[in-house]
Amino acid sequence: MDLASVCAAFGLSAASGLNAWLPLFAGALLNRLDVVDLAAPFDDLSGTGWIVVLGVLTAADFIGDKIPAIDHVLHAVGTVIAPISGAVMFTGETGVDADVPTLVAALLGAGTAESVHAGRAAVRPLSTATTGGAGNPVLSLIEDAGSAFLVLVAFVLPVLAFLLVVGLLVALFLGWRRVRSRRAAARAPT
Repeated sequence: MDLASVCAAFGLSAASGLNAWLPLFAGALLNRLDVVDLAAPFDDLSGTGWIVVLGVLTAADFIGDKIPAIDHVLHAVGTVIAPISGAVMFTGETGVDADVPTLVAALLGAGTAESVHAGRAAVRPLSTATTGGAGNPVLSLIEDAGSAFLVLVAFVLPVLAFLLVVGLLVALFLGWRRVRSRRAAARAPT
């Protein structure tokens, strides 16, 4: 098993949880440019048609996530798309150099992406409530930048990508616990 490929796969699937389309588009484009190798059949994503479709979806998501109401629809759709994207990215990355069984890779990728997406989805209502929605476009830009950064680090410094994913998951978990305890304290009788 190639540890670097597994670490990169975790980085790519976590990036899918922040922005489901960006890692797919970046992976397909980088595979097309022979910068990275994705395992078959995921290397088919580097065909011209797929790159155009993924590029359009990435751009539409990037713009739509900055618009109130549309961002909520995109997050609902992301609940399904993010784990699929994470599974594709994890399986495509580990299928080249690692001996991770396909089902295990798909489950690890989907679980990682969905965990990050769930944490992201838990933070967004807090942003909406505290800023009247004005902070959501800024938060969306941070998520997009984080996804792009994780993709880059996953391909260049895979072990660092894995450590960033662990840190991100811990931060999301701690944030979720904090929000949950504040809600419980607000509901408690005084």
